[in-house]
Amino acid sequence: FASYYGDHMVLQKEPAGAVVWGYGEPGATVTMVLSEDSGLIVMKKTARVKGPSGTWTAVLDPMDRGGPYALTARQGSENVTLQDIYFGDVWLCSGQSNMAMTVLQIANASQELADAARYPYVRVFAVAPTHSDVELEDLERIDLPWSLPTAENLGHGNFTYFSAVCWLLGRYLYEALGYPIGLVEAAWGGTLIEAWSSRRVLRACGLPEDAGSPALASSISPHCHLSGPQTLSVLWNAMIHPLLNMTLRGVAWYQGEANTFLHTDLYNCTFPALIADWRRAFHAGSAGQTQPLLPFGFVQLSTYRRQSPDDSFARLRWHQTADLGVVPNTRMPGTFMAVAMDLCDEHSPYGSIHPQDKQNVAHRLQLGARAVAYGEKDLVFQGPYPTRAILEVTRGLLNLTYSQELVCRQRDTRAFEVCCSTPCGWLPAPVVAVGSRTVTLALAGCRTLVLALRYAWAEWPCEYQSCALYNTRGLPAPPFL
Repeated sequence: FASYYGDHMVLQKEPAGAVVWGYGEPGATVTMVLSEDSGLIVMKKTARVKGPSGTWTAVLDPMDRGGPYALTARQGSENVTLQDIYFGDVWLCSGQSNMAMTVLQIANASQELADAARYPYVRVFAVAPTHSDVELEDLERIDLPWSLPTAENLGHGNFTYFSAVCWLLGRYLYEALGYPIGLVEAAWGGTLIEAWSSRRVLRACGLPEDAGSPALASSISPHCHLSGPQTLSVLWNAMIHPLLNMTLRGVAWYQGEANTFLHTDLYNCTFPALIADWRRAFHAGSAGQTQPLLPFGFVQLSTYRRQSPDDSFARLRWHQTADLGVVPNTRMPGTFMAVAMDLCDEHSPYGSIHPQDKQNVAHRLQLGARAVAYGEKDLVFQGPYPTRAILEVTRGLLNLTYSQELVCRQRDTRAFEVCCSTPCGWLPAPVVAVGSRTVTLALAGCRTLVLALRYAWAEWPCEYQSCALYNTRGLPAPPFL
């Protein structure tokens, strides 16, 4: 079997078929047998070992959720059997250090670790941080083979395994869905999106061959002790490409802090392009079993510095939505976003760029997953967004209409800003009234001409869970320009 198969794993359930592959003697026939614990054979598959790669691939018939099963691959007199296999949904979690933070590092860690054993049907697997100049067919190293969740497996060490955001997302999905969840972590702190991108993505976004900056790694954050390689495509090559045969249900992504330092304004190309490219690659690699519009969730950047020298965090947050403010949208279909700018943590022992509240992050992600990936109707999964703006020139007011009922937690004088000149000199637009779905802003400095409006456009736009606007479910209004 390929290196990422093993005992205790979760394979993708119906309607897709799970893909299984491995190695053998070129030209030989491998027989796959899936059987119940009782020994009853559920299915048999045969596959020819291809030369010169020496690999074979089999697509299992779609299986209903549940288990346990045993899976045996036999070639001649040799056979390998994997035990305690379940069918459910498999999610891939990737990104940089906020994805790599382990359960050991987050708020209420001791309780979260103690609770882990209550979820034996949420299985975990972690790819080791590795890089390669060429696309690899199999993983070079594994940090955590398929395992049951234990305190040790979820809190092995700082920024190692297992990802807190990934674990909590999987746990919340298990609680909502009631069947097994498999979680695959492939994350590395302090890494650019360009390192996770294939050459196809880079060419599509006009990046030169030498666009990576090795010196950048040490400048990401004084608190970020894990800074990975910045070279183009090396993490795609070593940590994602080997997984392409996997049949997946969805992807969760938490990355972007590194790109506030480099290629920030290319992110509105590189991120949508990465999503589209990963979808094409996983669909092709799984013989069409991973759906073409693979659900893709991501965390919008949280906070870092109160007094920032620039607006790179705000720009990156905007670019994470392909400059459209909310997802899913026309440029990013099938996606969902967890807003995190109100989950700031100035006193995090891992630096303010690593907030410890990952429970709210994962809660917001799983709402999006349930709505977008699982099609739950009428589930509120994102905060309110403005749908209309009307200028009252004579009174010097701007009236905004929002998509949802509003809760105003903070009358922040700088939450909204207007631009009334070219180039933009941004002025505060104080909130003078909040209705059920409306916000009225005062335009003292603008008179009759308003060229642009922005909201929460700062690296640290609000205090913990107290941005200006939320909906009645406690989901924050996302920033916009």
